[in-house]
Amino acid sequence: DLEPGDVLIIQDPEGGQCAEVTPFNEKGKGDPGLLGISHGSSAIHLQEIISSRGNGSEKLKVGLERRVLDWTDAKSVHLFSTESGPGEEETFEITQKTSCVIVAYGKTMTVEGNSFPPTDLRVFVERSTPYEEREERLPDPLADPRVDLRVNRCTAEAFSVKAGEYIQVIDVMGRECSDFQAFDKRQLDQGLEKGIDVTTTRTLMGLGYPGPGLFSKYYDVDMQPLVEVVQDTVGRHDTFGLACAAKYYEDMGYFGHPNCSDNFNKALTPYGIQPRRGWEAANFFFNTGIDEHNMLISDEPWSRPGDYVLMKALTDLVCVSSACPDDTSPANAWNPTDIHVRVYPGKNSFSKAIATRMTPDADAKMTQGTAFHPRTEALTRNFTEYRGYWLPTCYRNNGAIEEYYACREKAIVTDLSPLRKFEVLGPDAEALMQWTLTRNIRKLAVGQVVYSAMCYPHGGMMDDGTLLRLGKDNFRWIGGDGYGGIWLREEAKRLGYKVWIKSSTDQLHNIAVQGPKCRNILKEIIWTPPTQPSLEEVGWFRFTIGRIGDHNGIPIMVSRT
Repeated sequence: DLEPGDVLIIQDPEGGQCAEVTPFNEKGKGDPGLLGISHGSSAIHLQEIISSRGNGSEKLKVGLERRVLDWTDAKSVHLFSTESGPGEEETFEITQKTSCVIVAYGKTMTVEGNSFPPTDLRVFVERSTPYEEREERLPDPLADPRVDLRVNRCTAEAFSVKAGEYIQVIDVMGRECSDFQAFDKRQLDQGLEKGIDVTTTRTLMGLGYPGPGLFSKYYDVDMQPLVEVVQDTVGRHDTFGLACAAKYYEDMGYFGHPNCSDNFNKALTPYGIQPRRGWEAANFFFNTGIDEHNMLISDEPWSRPGDYVLMKALTDLVCVSSACPDDTSPANAWNPTDIHVRVYPGKNSFSKAIATRMTPDADAKMTQGTAFHPRTEALTRNFTEYRGYWLPTCYRNNGAIEEYYACREKAIVTDLSPLRKFEVLGPDAEALMQWTLTRNIRKLAVGQVVYSAMCYPHGGMMDDGTLLRLGKDNFRWIGGDGYGGIWLREEAKRLGYKVWIKSSTDQLHNIAVQGPKCRNILKEIIWTPPTQPSLEEVGWFRFTIGRIGDHNGIPIMVSRT
């Protein structure tokens, strides 16, 4: 959402990425003239995303509907092209209130690397009015909420939730703690107050606090689960200390200071819950730890504006959330602000996810399943989060020892999709890889693979991986760290090379097939054209491009590395 006087900057950080920009006026109609452009075309890519019902499409649709924007007949502006250089940008001065939808579109790339993979665009908004003075805008809902509740700073609010519904606790301005407590409503109806017991929770989960995955539930004192953490964009919370209470402030000389425990008592009175001097709670976003001197310490929260925790109610609940009033310590960055709560109907489905950032200024990316996840989740529920993906740690009725011997004596399959992949394309691609890797890339033939370290100019090692040469000016770098792509772009810019480094991790997922019987297994299912080596012919550190089954099958690449 843009206001008059704002400046909109759209940047193509990796180059070669097309953009479709659809500005909507206050009547909800798409109008390219809002960006000073007299002509436009149909917003077909926006319409395709919504109609696809793919990942994120429902959230986009809800956001458009909440703003009453008509995307069905909207006109858009197209920016950039497949020839755009890395870092190219377009700037627009906004003259009237506008809602703008930006789509980074493109075709799904094929494994042989004949096309650019679609990559991210970066958007900057220079506000005409200082951020703190504006009416704060929340992130769009994950779905259509049943409850939309603002918890004003230094207060608490109680609310009821049905079993199966989802509770989203949002840090509106960032770096604000929020105590959360939930009671089993059926027990309350019987006069029993059975809320979250953090000691029981820590004991059963074996963690300082639950998080998305296997160990995700908060329990009451009877060891009955009340809520399950589904998504967490921060990953730093507290379950050791009480919610702040009057005594905490009185002991420091701040008499009559607002506190979360008294706010809880006031909010829970209508539900007949007895007041307490100090409430135990799950304190979301509170950044605490035990130091080397066995001291419970705290610092400013890690949460940023719009960060949240999403939970699923496992029974009918009465819940209460606070916006902590502590302005005497770093707990709220010395400035208490608001918390917002949304409750979504149980008909919705949200995947388990943790947010990760490759660099401090990068956008958060939620954990996702790999292309092989539908098959692996049928074999195990034991997954771990690794570099933004859920990976199986072991399979049902097997285990590490049996899997080890299968690798030595038979064959195993390992999901390695989180390996970071980059397409290095352009006339200076060879020169860039020659400079950044320790191997002699000039000697690398098309169809060949080389293992190499990636080093800084002073010789310090940044990453290691494999480099595949797909063509004269086409390489694919596969490493363990996403920062390798940033480093390649920085060096290409510094050296003035004409080269594109395009992220393809999300486009290319891969498995390792290892063990003495792996070639016998693969040769039965992989077809290769006459122009490529057959599976039996692939030599060490070579690759071939083929298909599953026959010439109509799914295209794949097999490297012997």
